[in-house]
Amino acid sequence: MIAELGHFTLILAFAVALFQSSVPLIGAWKGWDRWIESARPAALAQFGLVGLSFAALTVSFVTSDFSVQLVYENSHTAKPMLYKISGVWGNHEGSMLLWVLILALFGAAAAVFGAHLPPSLRARVLAVQAAIGAAFYAFIIFTSNPFTRFEIPPFDGRDLNPLLQDPGLAFHPPFLYLGYVGLSMAFSFAVAALIEGRVDAAWARWVRPWTLAAWVFLTIGIALGSWWAYYELGWGGFWFWDPVENASFMPWLLAAALLHSAIVVEKREVLKSWTILLAILAFGFSLIGTFIVRSGVITSVHSFASDPSRGIFILAILAAFVGGALVLYAARAGAMQAKGVFAPISREGALVINNILLGVSAFVVFIGTVWPLVAEMFWDRKLSVGTPFFEQAFTPFMIALAVVLPIGAIIPWKRGQIKRALKPLRGAAAMAVAVMLLVFAVSTGRSALAVIGAGLGSWLVFGAMAELWFRTGKSGFSRLLRLPRADWGKAVAHAGLGVTFIGISLLMAWQIEDIRTVRIGQTFTVGSYDITLQSVEDVPGPNYMATTAALAVARNGREVTVLHPEKRVYPVQAMPTTEAAIDNGIFRDVYLVIGDEQQDGGWAVRSYIKPFANWIWLGCALMALGGFISLSDRRYRVAAGARRPMVGVPAE
Repeated sequence: MIAELGHFTLILAFAVALFQSSVPLIGAWKGWDRWIESARPAALAQFGLVGLSFAALTVSFVTSDFSVQLVYENSHTAKPMLYKISGVWGNHEGSMLLWVLILALFGAAAAVFGAHLPPSLRARVLAVQAAIGAAFYAFIIFTSNPFTRFEIPPFDGRDLNPLLQDPGLAFHPPFLYLGYVGLSMAFSFAVAALIEGRVDAAWARWVRPWTLAAWVFLTIGIALGSWWAYYELGWGGFWFWDPVENASFMPWLLAAALLHSAIVVEKREVLKSWTILLAILAFGFSLIGTFIVRSGVITSVHSFASDPSRGIFILAILAAFVGGALVLYAARAGAMQAKGVFAPISREGALVINNILLGVSAFVVFIGTVWPLVAEMFWDRKLSVGTPFFEQAFTPFMIALAVVLPIGAIIPWKRGQIKRALKPLRGAAAMAVAVMLLVFAVSTGRSALAVIGAGLGSWLVFGAMAELWFRTGKSGFSRLLRLPRADWGKAVAHAGLGVTFIGISLLMAWQIEDIRTVRIGQTFTVGSYDITLQSVEDVPGPNYMATTAALAVARNGREVTVLHPEKRVYPVQAMPTTEAAIDNGIFRDVYLVIGDEQQDGGWAVRSYIKPFANWIWLGCALMALGGFISLSDRRYRVAAGARRPMVGVPAE
């Protein structure tokens, strides 16, 4: 009965989405107030219905209702409760239901918090949002029904993929989808503005909070996925340029560009066309990511489905919405005339450079991701685009971005001078040089990556501090705490990017790797640590069997810790996994992995010393924190202070 209720409410949500995507749009065109106002209750009703559908599927997983085919294929009675719940979205059908739930959530939020939006614009935004939802409801109902039942229920389930039975992966997809799907709001605002023929400062002020929220959630989702890959897969890496990783990274880059571009539209009413285009492309790349994960065109531990027919359906959705938006964009290009002018050396100029660097970076990642597919499709050639390509092609743009950011944050609007802009940054530059010299002294004879990366990261961190101090003027500390939260948020986010720069560069330049066979009782040295294999034993888990090692880690004759890496086997799926053991520290991680028993009685052991590894995710956390701080600024709330400028502003 629960499954049937979920299926029924899903169909009702589809019907409401069809209503919401048409009636308010017609009302806005005809000027019919009641039809315009129908968008708000429809958005709330749609969210309530799809919420009931998602709750019904969750109940089926929690109660282990194996008459539901999806529960049978992705759950098991012995599975811990956390993974029973995360199993709801740990598969194709359930994850798509989460997708439309979040889409409806953003639509309902726009209906609730968009009270000060002009009614016609709000109606069009909610109609576009509902049209996207209707397309994906149709995709779920006709190709990916999560509520399909068995006539004869099995006794037990097949269990969730063991790689997904991890806290990091339990929370990674919801945050990632909040980012992916959240960009639909920027898309809806862009299309609504194109229909109205008006893009102005008020529009930019409305679209920024939604884009910022999506970017923050996408940052958290990407960081959780990277953290999971680091400690769960046992490879010791944090980013592998996997196509599915890239599929989330490209919208993140474009969303960052959109945020900075919207600032220019709000402050100076220029770059309107570029901002609208970024809003379309950012969501378009989110749909591309959905296609990559679910079409079967790539093989990855992240991919959900391998059904080409589903991929064609998603490709049709992508073509309809992004293609339609681009056609509308071309038709309305003349209505988006810039009202202001600016010199190349100005805040606007710096933000243009910022946008170019982020946009080209996303394009580089896109080319590296799809080129093997294109080569195989058109020339029947098997190509592999690996880490060296991305590092060599992508890194220069990030270096340039790091150089520009602190200068662009301080230089005046309209026109400025480089010398005057650099004056408040002299202290930051001196500190960055000092850090570079320190790193150079420590890393003599090693890669220059550590020196350059640490210097650029320090430049970003100290540049953010210098910008805050510069904005206090002559008031000093008395004004520092009274600065707008948006200024604090921007500084924290830029500093977080710098911290991530430092962590990545020092980890890649200084890490130590050791692979060997070790007998029980034997001690070996890795870097400045002595590691002893004390024991290896079999330990039963809740739904797996584990081979657990005890490895004592000592430094200068003193024991630091005892780590317990594991090799697990999940009997239901007969799938082994590797569980690394990590001694986390501020300045280094000791990372140990136990392998298979060898013929001579020893055990394969992989050991890594990873300097500054945690700075990567600390930087991501600071970037997300900066976004949340900015969102708490009243100027970032939807329509806060934006209602008055709209009065009497004619459509362009």
